[in-house]
Amino acid sequence: MHSAMENSYDISEHFEFRNILPGEAGQAVSIEEICFPPNEACSEKMMRDRIAKAPELFLVAVDRGSGKIAGFLNGLSTEESKFRDEFFIDAELYDPVGRNVMILGLDVLPQYRGRGLAREIMSRYLRRERERGRKEVFLTCLESKVEMYKRMGFQDHGMAESTWGGEQWHEMSCILDP
Repeated sequence: MHSAMENSYDISEHFEFRNILPGEAGQAVSIEEICFPPNEACSEKMMRDRIAKAPELFLVAVDRGSGKIAGFLNGLSTEESKFRDEFFIDAELYDPVGRNVMILGLDVLPQYRGRGLAREIMSRYLRRERERGRKEVFLTCLESKVEMYKRMGFQDHGMAESTWGGEQWHEMSCILDP
């Protein structure tokens, strides 16, 4: 049985966590297409726009063995406190000094799932954004992911107004205590 400390150590040993680099946009687009069905996935143009506009709001986990991205999280900072679908398609809503972050996607390639990588990416992201002075992080997710995000520290606020991809979403948030 591994302790949480050993698992955390293993993850850091196998993955480098950092902001995305401009040359990695193609990898991010490919990973998004693998991780999300076409009706939910971010378009290539939008992913490239987000990376160009707010690379510091991406956190990638790079496999130290292959040098390739295994997973990533991305969002946009804003002063808004209600998630709306426009965040998915309009990188111009990005406010570099916004107190809140709207998470737009948490992607982990299938071959890396089940190792705690998504939880580690989220944990590092929340800690980083807290250190940057952010107040709250918002996301929408399908019913099947609610419990996973609760374990990551998010509170479920019930059904969201979002109709992205023709799906029904839960809106969740995590307050970043200083």
